[in-house]
Amino acid sequence: MARTGLYKSEVKKARDALLALGRHPSVDAVRVELGNTGSKTTIHKYLKELEEEEGGQDRPRSISDTLQDLVGRLAAQLQAEAAIQVQTVRADAEAATTRMRQELETLRAAHAEQGLHLGQTQQALIAERAAHDKTREERQEQAAVVRTLEVRLAALQERLDENEQHRQSLEEKHQHARQALEHYRSAAREQREQDQRRHEQQLQSLQAELRQLRQEAVIRQEDITRLNQEGVRLIAELSHSRQALAEQLTLATRREQQLDSLQQVASAKLVLEAQLAASNEAFKQLQSRASKAEEEAACMRQQWQQGERDLAAARARLETHEALQQQWRNQSASEPEIDQ
Repeated sequence: MARTGLYKSEVKKARDALLALGRHPSVDAVRVELGNTGSKTTIHKYLKELEEEEGGQDRPRSISDTLQDLVGRLAAQLQAEAAIQVQTVRADAEAATTRMRQELETLRAAHAEQGLHLGQTQQALIAERAAHDKTREERQEQAAVVRTLEVRLAALQERLDENEQHRQSLEEKHQHARQALEHYRSAAREQREQDQRRHEQQLQSLQAELRQLRQEAVIRQEDITRLNQEGVRLIAELSHSRQALAEQLTLATRREQQLDSLQQVASAKLVLEAQLAASNEAFKQLQSRASKAEEEAACMRQQWQQGERDLAAARARLETHEALQQQWRNQSASEPEIDQ
């Protein structure tokens, strides 16, 4: 809707702003810059005056003669359409006035009917006043009861305020307990996970070493068995050679060489037995380390179980605290109803 009271300074300010932005200051552009307010005819007049004041030869014309003529014809058309709309509104207003007069006559008839009802109502009012006097006495009695109830209500309100303060204190303690419990849960969970990972790593390392030592022990045991078999066989051959020594002097040298070979095998057997003893000792040490690791794992498992028990106890205390708080809330909510 076009506003009234548009000033030339406002049109000049809008035109200068458009020129600063590199835009052509047409009537529509200036009107949009003004917030879609002002008459186009007024804006065109002010632009024309500004051009004449500043000298139209120094700046390009803001609008052509053809556009000016078009704006004039549009303004005339708008005025004609506005006159038609005014006539339409006037006819609607006259029709509404006629309708309102008819409604006024209807209301007057209803008013007369209400006058008849008024007499009846006055008679009923006299009877109502008599009943009202009786009700006033009853109301005075009820007022005394209300005052008594107000005193009791004030006392209950004081108790309610005290209970509310106590409830807020309990809620703060409850919040602190929840935060402490959550912190304890996080710390216990992290410690349990770290202990479990460390235990698993140690157990895997020990199991790998144990498997390697067992494999080495099996290999050494096979070597010893093979050497024992070889020794038995060589001993049998030595016995047979001694019996045939008298008859086979020519084979004495060869038998002596076999005896030397047997002695070397025996020496190797002693060396292998020593290595087997060392392997057994290492295996025992590894078993001891494994037992110690299992004991540490059992200890850590006990610590974890103790942590779970502590957590369950804390959870039980928290649930007990919440139950007491809920019981207190129920009691606080039911006390005013009982007193009333």
